[in-house]
Amino acid sequence: MVKFKKTFNLWARLNHKLEVKGGEEMKKRILFILLAVVLAISLGLMGCMGEQEEEEEEEEPIEVTVLIGGSFPLTGPYPEDGAAVAAAFQNYAEWVNDNHKVSPWGPSFPENVILDANTALDDGASPPTAQTNYATLKAQGFKTFRISGSGIATAMMDTLYTDEVAATTMASGPYLVTPRVGTIFSNYPIYTDQAAGIADWFMDEWTAAGKTDKPRVAYLTNDSFGQTLKIDAMDDYLESIGYEVVTGCPAVPTVPGLASDTAPMLSWCQSNGIDLTLGAMLVVGAVKTMTQAEIMGIGWSLDYEMTVGLCSPAHLTIFLRDTGAPDTVVGNGLVIAGSYPPWSDTDDGVEFCKTLVDTYGEGFEDTLHIMYQHGVVEAMIQVEAIRLALINTGKSADKLTSADILNDGFLEISDLDTGGIIPTDITYGIGDVEGAESVRLDRNEDGVDVHLGDYPLRHVY
Repeated sequence: MVKFKKTFNLWARLNHKLEVKGGEEMKKRILFILLAVVLAISLGLMGCMGEQEEEEEEEEPIEVTVLIGGSFPLTGPYPEDGAAVAAAFQNYAEWVNDNHKVSPWGPSFPENVILDANTALDDGASPPTAQTNYATLKAQGFKTFRISGSGIATAMMDTLYTDEVAATTMASGPYLVTPRVGTIFSNYPIYTDQAAGIADWFMDEWTAAGKTDKPRVAYLTNDSFGQTLKIDAMDDYLESIGYEVVTGCPAVPTVPGLASDTAPMLSWCQSNGIDLTLGAMLVVGAVKTMTQAEIMGIGWSLDYEMTVGLCSPAHLTIFLRDTGAPDTVVGNGLVIAGSYPPWSDTDDGVEFCKTLVDTYGEGFEDTLHIMYQHGVVEAMIQVEAIRLALINTGKSADKLTSADILNDGFLEISDLDTGGIIPTDITYGIGDVEGAESVRLDRNEDGVDVHLGDYPLRHVY
């Protein structure tokens, strides 16, 4: 502006002199030159003002805190699982805040969005407590939720659907996809698909051994979430691939007091000539069942040859830890579906978990509960959903709604790479809340976790 005033004053003085001294032609030329200079300077000033306005618009975005995690089973039937998942959420949030990425190999995460996973309300795997926690967390500003168990999932499905709130989950029953696909997103396959993977593997082994008769299969499962396996669609699938399904096996207590509590169920299997059992149990149930089976001479290469197949959360790494393997071998031949790699695995995801514990936790030990890996994946899913919702809505983090995170986040997750923790990349969509596309199978072979392979999902609903 100062330059403009000086130029204008110069033009005025020259114009006055020309009027005094005459020289009309010269006067016109000089006026033309001066007007051109004034115009150039004016345009330059306008450009500078525009740049200044752009600089003002490009100010640093305001930091916004976003809450992740939520309600965990810190008491009740599986507190060690819940504590491991809660710790994973907290450690992962700190890592993202420090590194501004979804994973070491994944996309960037906004630096101004600060994750807070320090709230870990205890639901004790109790549906009423979880519903109370849900209301508390919503009031605190949570826009996602998480599910600790099948009872909670079935009790809260309608509420979450109506509220348009997405939830990650430790539970994995087929009710997640039927009769109406809700807003609870699993990362490992539902129990029926896990069981189908075991059935596929066993049938391959049966056929390879040259056996031509139909193998007999029964449900040796617990009296709670394991009952979700016993559906018509599961029977139909087993029969379609060549099994004879035998029903009537009594249910195993969710938490057997003694190994002998499982004797009636095992006796029933032996009396009915069962070759393969399918079920879902906690690790404590699996340990008691397999301990009693050995006492009775039932199992892999024992007097009565029978393979026991279980879904997660009967995680083989914890089963082996709790039975003292490899020094003590219990449950030789036990097959587990839908769990996670052993800590000896060198995939990126397992190494990432170790880094998190070493950096933000108490330091890695191979006794760390395997559900820590699950917690990292759950947290990664929530954070990826938030990242996508920010991009797809164009909103700032403080303006996102739970519906935004559901519709423009969770439902837009595609090819989320967990570094091998989950057998395949995770993809969700409308009508598709089952993240993985295959199920991992592991077998106890002389006290060592042996990866049998990954089997495709059969979508047994």
